[in-house]
Parts: sequence; C-alpha cells; structure tokens
Amino acid sequence: MHRVLRMTACAMAATLAACSFAPVYHAPALPQVAAFKEAPAPSGVWHYAQWPAKVRHDEWWRAFGDPTLDRFETQLVKDNPQLAAAVARHDQSSADLDTARSGLFPSLTLEVDSEQNRQSDYRPLRGSGQPATYGSHTASIGVSYELDLWGKVRNEVRAGAAQQAASVDDLAAVKLLLQADLANAYFDTRGLDEQADLLTRTQVADAKALKLTENRHAGGISSELDVYRARTELENVAADQARVRRARAAAEHALATLAGVPASLFTLPVAQTSATVPDVPAGVPSELLQRRPDIAAAEQRAVAANYAIGVARAAWFPDISLGLAGGFQSDDPGNWLSAPASFWSLGPELAVDLFDGGRRNAMDHRARAVFDERSADYRQVALQAFREVEDQLANVRELRSEAQHESAAADDAQGALTLATGQYRDGAVSYLDVVAAQTSALDAQRSLIQARTGQLLAAVNLIRALGGGWD
Repeated sequence: MHRVLRMTACAMAATLAACSFAPVYHAPALPQVAAFKEAPAPSGVWHYAQWPAKVRHDEWWRAFGDPTLDRFETQLVKDNPQLAAAVARHDQSSADLDTARSGLFPSLTLEVDSEQNRQSDYRPLRGSGQPATYGSHTASIGVSYELDLWGKVRNEVRAGAAQQAASVDDLAAVKLLLQADLANAYFDTRGLDEQADLLTRTQVADAKALKLTENRHAGGISSELDVYRARTELENVAADQARVRRARAAAEHALATLAGVPASLFTLPVAQTSATVPDVPAGVPSELLQRRPDIAAAEQRAVAANYAIGVARAAWFPDISLGLAGGFQSDDPGNWLSAPASFWSLGPELAVDLFDGGRRNAMDHRARAVFDERSADYRQVALQAFREVEDQLANVRELRSEAQHESAAADDAQGALTLATGQYRDGAVSYLDVVAAQTSALDAQRSLIQARTGQLLAAVNLIRALGGGWD
C-alpha cells in the first residue's frame, strides 16, 4: 500500500510539473485611441462635469432621479425572462467548468457483482469434471488517474474558466441592454404623455378659435372659408392625438414586457417625468475596454480559444493514465470477503493514435482558426463600442443645442400666434395667418418635447455605450 501511495504521489507531482502546449496569450491588437473625437472639450460653451457624484455601476439609472423608473428597473431584475435565461446560461457555464475541473482528480469506482451461472452441457471444451452451475461474486474498487503530462486537462480547465468568465460578462451585457431598453421605453412613454398634454391644450384652444370664427361668420365679419380652415385645424389635432395614443400604447406594452408583466395586465398612468439629464463622464478610450461587458466577454472567448489550441496540440501525444484496482472474488459467498479471495492490480496505461487519417492535424488547424475568429470578433466588438460611444457623444452634444434652439423657436412661435390671433380679432389679418401661426406653434412645441425626450434617450444610450454607471 505504501508503494501505491508513493507511485500516486509521484504521478500527481509529475502532472503538476507537466508542460503545456497552449501558446502564450496576447490580446488582439487594437488601434491606440487617446481620446474620444466627439467628447466635449474641457472648456467652451458647455462641458461635462469631470467626475460627478458617484453612481453605482449596476444602478446607473438612478442618476436620472425618477422614482417610477427606479421601481421598474428593480422589477426588471426580478421578473424579466430574458435576464433569467442569461442567468441560466451562466449557471450552465459554471457547471461546464466544474465538469472540466473533475478531470484534474482521480476517478474512484465501486463495482459489486453477485450471480449464479449455468453452463451448457454441450459447451465446447467443457471439462467433464466441471459443475453445471457455479457462482461468481466480486466486489472491487478501482482508481484511475490521467497523468496530464501534456497539459490537455489543464488547458481544458483554463479554457472552461475563460468561458465561464465570458458568461459572467455576457450576463452583465444582457442586463445592461435590458435596463437601457426599459429606460428608453419609459422615457418614450413619458415624452408621448407630454405630447398628448400639449395636443389636449391645443385642441381646447382650436375649439375656442372655431367658435370665434363661427360667430364672426354669423355676424358677416368672416367668410365661410375661415370656418372650414378652423375645423380643419381642429380635426388635424384630433388625428395627431390618435397617432400619439397609438405610439403611447406600443411604448407602454414594450415597458410591460421588459418589466416581466403581461401587457394585458399593465397600465402606466399618464404623468410627466421628473427625470433630469445627467452629465455622463465619457472618460478615456482605454477605460472603455475595461468597462464594456461585451468587450470583456469577447476577449475571454479569445483566451478560451487560445487554450483550446493547447488541447488540440496535446492530442499528438499519448494519453497516459495510472490504474489501481483491488477487491474480493470468489465462487462461494461464504468466503467471498476473506483474505485468500482478495486481488489487486496496479499499472500504467498508454494509448496513442498511430494513424488517424489527418484528424489531429485538422483539429489543430481548426483550433487555430477558431482563435483567429475570436480575435476578429474581439476587434469588431471593440470597434463597434467606439462607434456607439462616438455616436452617443455627438447625439448628447447636438441634442442639447437642438433643445436650446427649439425652446427659443417655441417661444417665438407662441408670440407669433398670440399676435396673429389678436390681429384677426381686430380684422387686420385673415384667418389663414392664424392657421399658419397655429401650425408653427404646435410644430415648434412638439419639436421641443421630442428634443428633450431625445436628450434623455441619448444619455441612456451613452451610459449603455460606456458600459454602465461610473464610480
């Protein structure tokens, strides 16, 4: 027994000191980017706060300051099926890693067999003195341990660990995407609520204008054409209201689905959001590679593919395992577990393919091709991330400027409408001038609402593009 233990210890020591055929990993090369092109300059007309109040990486939406949004985001984490599926995929990857790690340890098997047999009287070569029936009783324990001299098992474990790390990042990426989608659906809904409120106020004003025009027509001051124009404006507003209600219903249904609630059971009361647009620090491009979970996942897959090359290379060398078996065997259950009935065996086993028709060579080429694919995927994900950040930085900047101009335009259009309405009452202008002023005022106010909603959406998308919250 001491000899067995010494041989086992030596085998495990040899395994730990064994070589590995996996190449030294080098991260796929990316162009060096010192700063984001679309990021605001440190000085100028406006700029981001350098580092605002800290926002938890996994609760970035709280920076908007809307309690209703906070509630829905919390519900998403608990009830969204897509997120639950991502968690299950992560659990599968963890189980795969545990399976790979089991190869680092010896396997222990127990076998117990007790049977009675009768052999044929006409069996060839049967001796005349052999009994027709006999018993066979065996109890044995076997230990088998693969000597990982070429690093195949260790590289499988390392590849599994990288895949498991990628699944962690995949889960974070799915969570971030769903949270951003929910925030966008919520702000879309609130923007449509604001448009609906504007149209309701416009409808009231247009109804008063129609009444005024009908009275003027009855008094012979205005023409019937002015009445038709006033009615047209009122009907156009009603049609716009129907379009907004339709869009609002779709946004509400999307919000319900993201929150994990059947759309048929979900209603979001009409209200205006209390959210404000946060200043989001873009940071430096090198931080993006560390913060984006999809980039991290893509690199971990490249790491796994690198270790898989070592697994493929190890297939060229023999599999060497150490086997140990021992137990008791007898034809009589009465002395089955006695010392004379004991047996044992110990020895190494070597297996190697001498000819496989090019299979191992093909596996080696495939492993290298997979690594090349994963490296290209990593570069593509990183390039897409830079594009998304630059897009959203430009959106944030230009939407702020757009909102400022739309606000001024809405004020001017409202002033023109007030002036045109007064002049129409005095008979100085025709109703056509009032219609033109009404249309301009409504368009300007709706454009302002859309620009402000766009600012919230751009902030959400910038945070998503940057990988979540900031510390």
